[in-house]
Amino acid sequence: MLFVGIWATGFLVARLVTGHAEPLTFLLIRFILSTAMFAGLAIVSGASWPKQWRIWLNATITGVLLQGVYLSGVFWSVSHGLPAAVCALITGLQPILTAMLAGPLLGDSMSPRQWTGILIGLIGAALVLAPQVLSSIDAAAPITVAIAAVATLAITFGTIWQKRHGANLDLRVGAAIQFAASAVLLLPIVLLTEQGRFDGTWQSVTALAWSVVGLSIGGMTLLLMMIGRGAVAQVASLFYLVPPVVAVLAFLLFGEALSGIQILGFLVESAGVAIATR
Repeated sequence: MLFVGIWATGFLVARLVTGHAEPLTFLLIRFILSTAMFAGLAIVSGASWPKQWRIWLNATITGVLLQGVYLSGVFWSVSHGLPAAVCALITGLQPILTAMLAGPLLGDSMSPRQWTGILIGLIGAALVLAPQVLSSIDAAAPITVAIAAVATLAITFGTIWQKRHGANLDLRVGAAIQFAASAVLLLPIVLLTEQGRFDGTWQSVTALAWSVVGLSIGGMTLLLMMIGRGAVAQVASLFYLVPPVVAVLAFLLFGEALSGIQILGFLVESAGVAIATR
């Protein structure tokens, strides 16, 4: 539940920083600072760094998928006009994609009860997002939908790759490598497509600080810990709880309305996650 609460704030960060920094520039700065923070924690704690190139390669692949492609895809799509609700609905397919792939790729068997929970969660997510999706679907350009779909595939395969290859690597060391790889991936894209704008206002600085300390160190560490300790499909099902938490936070902080169908969706999603993770 702590992970869900932290992860949900990422959407509020994206809203707070809009107009104050270019999306990929903001992410690049976040990745660089997160690399420095995790590397510093690893050095101070005396964590051992991998000596085999395969471990470095696996951590790099995980980082590129889990941080680089996923976050960049979501930020880019939303900043180029994809309505947030539509993006959330697309990325909300991740739990069911993970459940479908976990069996053949990891050998994780899914019980009928778990499948039922994941499908109920998907229905709940659709109910939560339905009002915004129906009112804004016409604004969704095909290219932004495609990029959001690529981002969803990236976090799905990144989760599976971390489960399969990241068990023997210290979390601090692994996260440092992952964020460094994401920064290397993003740097040429930023140089080619953006102007490097970051205005240094309290909105952008606050968003950046929370992105590094809360989302990168807190949220990502919790995600990697849960992937290591549990079945990836059960971990992925927790993402169904993110849209309801975002909606409640937006209601409390920005005065956005909550409809009856959304509240029903909250209850359905919660029931689905409870069934899938029991």
